[in-house]
Amino acid sequence: MAVNNIVNVKTKASEIFLGDNVFSVLSEYLRPYESGKIFILVDENTLEHCIPTLLLENKALHNAEIIEIDSGEENKTFDICYQIWKTLADYKADRTSLLINLGGGVITDMGGFIASTYKRGIDFINIPTTLLSQIDASVGGKTGVDFDGLKNVVGVFNEPKGVFIYPNYLQTLDKREMLSGFAEALKHALIKDADYWSKLDSGTLSDANNWEELITTSIHIKNNIVLNDPLEKGERKLLNFGHTIGHAIESYSLVHDQNPLRHGEAIAIGMICESYISNSKSELTASDLKTITDTIFSIYNFHQLDDSTYHELIELMKNDKKNENSEINFTLLSEIGKADFNQEVDVELILESLNYYNALNRD
Repeated sequence: MAVNNIVNVKTKASEIFLGDNVFSVLSEYLRPYESGKIFILVDENTLEHCIPTLLLENKALHNAEIIEIDSGEENKTFDICYQIWKTLADYKADRTSLLINLGGGVITDMGGFIASTYKRGIDFINIPTTLLSQIDASVGGKTGVDFDGLKNVVGVFNEPKGVFIYPNYLQTLDKREMLSGFAEALKHALIKDADYWSKLDSGTLSDANNWEELITTSIHIKNNIVLNDPLEKGERKLLNFGHTIGHAIESYSLVHDQNPLRHGEAIAIGMICESYISNSKSELTASDLKTITDTIFSIYNFHQLDDSTYHELIELMKNDKKNENSEINFTLLSEIGKADFNQEVDVELILESLNYYNALNRD
């Protein structure tokens, strides 16, 4: 639904607002908190590029306390949580306080977790500023931090009081960051919407004139899934396509690579590998596999996977929080736009998929 050029999507316990005038709605949301303490969690990028617009549009935030952390997945840890909890305590935040998370997926995931656990829960609002966070982290109420090299292994489900998406923030991002988010749009299309895939594949939704349509389409796909399965007991697992292998590659890269892969870059590799598995184990045709592989490979740079590290990747997959009964669980495609969850895959086939990806190197 769009009111005053603002798209409004109702989630299970919250609302998402999207549009150039979204801060007018945010002002109304802030009224109950104006007499208390408001905190804004940022990194160095959102402090420079996003805070000025937010403060200009919302006078209620002029006295807010700004908490800055360093950007990057490597900072999504309990040590950083401790520092933020301590800052909240030092400033005497209480249960009437509000935390606004202004940033990408790291800020919104970790900020939501911090708010959900501080004094057993204070209110929080998310203002996602990257394409990845706007189309993925904005929906579903997942909060969390990384632990012991494992992605998002500690966290809770908790909805923000509201999500406010200002598309113009995307103008502050470089191409690599935009492509990181674009991978999640490709995933949404592959698991649920063949027409959406066609638009993405043709480049119809790949420029600034169509960001709002892309964001809205992805939000509706994810929200419809989450409404049916808020706690990831069934259908919500569809959203894990590309992530079983992708998260393992991302976690490994974060520890070992001087210039680690971004989330979407790792998920792009995961989607190619898991499409290969889908062709071998599910009903995905060889033609669809080629289409998916060619499309993703045309967008993302090749990243050589060292076969000597395969055993570490497998171990990371075995520790994936979505597994059951010690089996590695996947979401697999039966065709473009359709997927099935809880598909057990043996290690041999996983290794085959990694080799399939490596063989794509066309240098």
